[in-house]
Formats: sequence, structure tokens, C-alpha cells
Amino acid sequence: MLHIDIHSFSYKKGGIPKDESGNGGGFTFDCRGILNPGRIEEYKIQTGNDIGVQEYLETKTEMPKFLELIKSLVSINIDNYLERGFENLQINFGCTGGQHRSVYSAIKIAHFIQEKYGDKVEISLHHDEQHQLNISNQ
Repeated sequence: MLHIDIHSFSYKKGGIPKDESGNGGGFTFDCRGILNPGRIEEYKIQTGNDIGVQEYLETKTEMPKFLELIKSLVSINIDNYLERGFENLQINFGCTGGQHRSVYSAIKIAHFIQEKYGDKVEISLHHDEQHQLNISNQ
């Protein structure tokens, strides 16, 4: 079973999450090149788990293109890791505050992996700055 740890994090606050598996890391994607919904008043207190923020990211930014490219990249490793019997992979998404773009990306990639790989993988989703959103073993 391949265990995939997915993190959203803040470059300003906690920095890139440490890989606790001992493998020395995995993927880290910088979401700061995507327009920040946190700069818009109505989204300031929301997170990437809120519908308004999600709609903004999906319609007003390059986020859909960004995530499609990430899906292709992580699939190459997941396919390879499954074939070779690897047990751990970490995927990190960072943005300025760890609230909007990184949270959204982590959620979307977790859903993509779960749909594509089903019971071949076990996913833990960690929102390092938004602890109320943490989900394990979706």
C-alpha cells in the first residue's frame, strides 16, 4: 500500500513540511504564481475549502492549468511507486499564508489521486495552517 501525505502550508509561517517517512521529501509545488483570492475582501477569512474561493480560483486564475500539469507529474511517480512497491510519497502545496491557494490545491489533488488510484493508495491530507480542515484516510 502506498501512503501519500499531502500538505498545504505557508512559506511565511511554517515553511516546507518535513517528510516524517524518512524518504527526504517528495514534490513541493509553489502556488504563489496564482492570483491570491486572499487579497479580495470577501475571501479574506475563507479558505480554499470554501465555494467562493474555489470558484474564483477556477474561473479567474491559471489554477486549472496549474493543477492539470501537477496531475500529470504526480501520476508518473505514483504509477512508478506502485509498480516498485514503494510505501511513501509526500506532496506539498505552498502559498503565502497557507489558507487559500495551497489548501485548494491539496484538496483537489487528494480527490484526483483517490479517484484515479482508489484502494491502491492511502491518503492523509494535512492543512498545516488550517488545522480545522485536516482529514486522514479519505
